[in-house]
Amino acid sequence: MDDNNPWQKLAAEFLGTAFLVFVGVGSVPAFAIVRGAAPFTGSELGFISLAFGAIVIVTVYVFGYISGNHINPAVTIGLAITGKFRWAHVPGYLIAQVLGATAGALAIAAVLGHAAVKAGLGVASFNPQVTSIPQALFAEFIGTFILVFAIFGVIYRKAVPGWAGLAIGFAVFAAIIPVAPATGAAINPARVFGPMLVEQLLGGTVQWDQIWVYLVGEILGGIAGAVLFGVVAHTAMDRATRTETVSGDVALEGAGR
Repeated sequence: MDDNNPWQKLAAEFLGTAFLVFVGVGSVPAFAIVRGAAPFTGSELGFISLAFGAIVIVTVYVFGYISGNHINPAVTIGLAITGKFRWAHVPGYLIAQVLGATAGALAIAAVLGHAAVKAGLGVASFNPQVTSIPQALFAEFIGTFILVFAIFGVIYRKAVPGWAGLAIGFAVFAAIIPVAPATGAAINPARVFGPMLVEQLLGGTVQWDQIWVYLVGEILGGIAGAVLFGVVAHTAMDRATRTETVSGDVALEGAGR
């Protein structure tokens, strides 16, 4: 009776992903507009990372008890593969996340105007003359791996309660720092696609030929993080519980539980 209905969960995923993109991705063109012709600096990278981390902390505490606050297809797929989320709910969550990311990108353009589109709208991309495709794949893989591994750590039954938001937010903040110089550190397929689509629709230049690198690296990273956490942390009790659980009717349905 006290559980949220499916539409409320999808709305939470939509809004959470929109918040993530508007604040996190939006910080990229915002800083570009402010600095003008000045060079990009390390402090700017730090504040962009902080913007992403801070909004993730907020969404965990605001939406975690509604939908689990996945706001990332790599997280949803990782939870489903490990039996912590029903596969029947995956398509709805992925659609809500992509739509939310698109809405968040549209909001960036609405607030910052054409200058944001001209600045790239925070679209993730990499320079193939500097970062090879294998490097880019691994960068997105390891960044997403760290994020999902951390999420599984804080939702584990032995984890200290109440710290999920801060732990996940700081994991995002930390992962972006070393990955961003290589690929922009998207570590989220919805965050990749939404801004790319809006940038294209508003007349910007988009490197669609790179999108598969992000999607493959991130999804594989999410799966690896989810599976490896179980290998490292799960005990005989966890394995027994998993064996007794009826497939498709698991006890856990979201990252916020």
